[in-house]
Amino acid sequence: MTDLTNLTVAQIRDGHRAGDFSAVEVAEAFSANVAGAKALNAFIVETPDHALAAAKAADADRAAGTLKPLSGVPIGMKDLFCTNGVQTTAASHMLEGFVPRYESTVSQKLWDAGAGMLGKLNLDQFAMGSSNETSYFGNVISPWKRNDGGPNLKERAALAPGGSSGGSSAAIAARLCPAATGTDTGGSIRQPAAFTGISGIKPTYGRCSRWGIVAFASSLDQAGPMARTVQDCAILLENMAGFDPKDATSLDMAVPNWEAALSSDLAGKTVGIPREYRLKGIDPDIDAMWDAGIAMLKDAGAEVVEISLPHTKYALPAYYIIAPAEASSNLARYDGVRYGLRDLPQGAGLQDMYAATRADGFGPEVKRRIMIGTYVLSAGFYDAYYTQAQKVRTLISRDFTAAFGTCDVILAPTAPSAAFGLGEKTSDPLAMYLNDVFAVPASLAGLPAMSVPAALNREGLPLGLQIIGKAFDEQGVLNAGLAIEERAGFTARAEKWW
Repeated sequence: MTDLTNLTVAQIRDGHRAGDFSAVEVAEAFSANVAGAKALNAFIVETPDHALAAAKAADADRAAGTLKPLSGVPIGMKDLFCTNGVQTTAASHMLEGFVPRYESTVSQKLWDAGAGMLGKLNLDQFAMGSSNETSYFGNVISPWKRNDGGPNLKERAALAPGGSSGGSSAAIAARLCPAATGTDTGGSIRQPAAFTGISGIKPTYGRCSRWGIVAFASSLDQAGPMARTVQDCAILLENMAGFDPKDATSLDMAVPNWEAALSSDLAGKTVGIPREYRLKGIDPDIDAMWDAGIAMLKDAGAEVVEISLPHTKYALPAYYIIAPAEASSNLARYDGVRYGLRDLPQGAGLQDMYAATRADGFGPEVKRRIMIGTYVLSAGFYDAYYTQAQKVRTLISRDFTAAFGTCDVILAPTAPSAAFGLGEKTSDPLAMYLNDVFAVPASLAGLPAMSVPAALNREGLPLGLQIIGKAFDEQGVLNAGLAIEERAGFTARAEKWW
């Protein structure tokens, strides 16, 4: 039998429907991989029983002729989504031991579609980070290793899987799950996808409900799928998206059949290349991949034009004002009173409990962002920082609107480099924040954007191309991604060392 853990979501779904294998066999194969890959630290909680129960239900549904869209498909769930009866931590000591009595809307949609859960995936604490090094439960390690000539693969430097959805990206790349949920605030689906050679899409803001997802920055957070192929992302997204009356920012729009409409024929489409993304000193491998991507889209029938996004250079500083400001507000709820950690020193009063709980519960990066956010929202600085950042955000959104007057999608690199080593950037937060330079603009504008693996660099590490689309045009993004996927022919995978 074919190694079931090498199959894509579409292959598992279709093979199960055809009776080529049982859902139980699939769940057991992936659960065995999860159990054997603890060195990657991709999972905070493993839930093989959940996956097995869903698999047994899928096999029963097949016998009864009542299959669901994701029957037989086990997935990983980022530990930012609340799961009824299963610990949800946001990778923070603050929520360690918290077991929700309710299910997030997105995860419930996936379970209703027949999917099973292999476990809760590690992430940067409260989704704050670009390398998955801020988790209270330890670093996630990428399954990839640099081709640096070292004789022992296992002893080569450990690499970051990207963040914050690093557990999701590492698990998919290592074949621990065929797909996983992620969340993207400023690139946290796209950048880890690029680092590990998989695909991931951030849909238009509001496409997927935020209800039951632990909040970081409410005007930016958006759930999305991560998988090995564009088709798999389309399949997952169809079953994650949809209007939710419990979420005031949810889009009241029908969910298209993105998978059925997939097409790599881009005849009549125009692709924009933003001149401001051609950064001085960028890795030549990134530039070469971008040029190759342009050629791929031309080969698919698209016309390529240069466009301008003049306020791009202000996107990163605006993001790192707006996101921390919203984080400081959202994280104010963690005070030791209602749920989560409570640190109550002997003889302490209420204020002492607040201080002790938050000091002990939050990690350094979370504290840094809370302090930045509190500062920019404080009297005397609100107008100088937060109001100005919101004005810049509007200008960035207008730039995209103007650009889409002359093109259908935009092509750019996903990240300015391949995966870096764990510990290489932790001492310099600004260097870490710069990793989001290509991803943040689309997040500020609320636009759909996707990363697709396109090449390997000189050290044998994956590089990703990013497609940005008009609001609500996930189909255009997926189609351009498929055109790149077919022409890049990216089949490389990490050599097993764990």
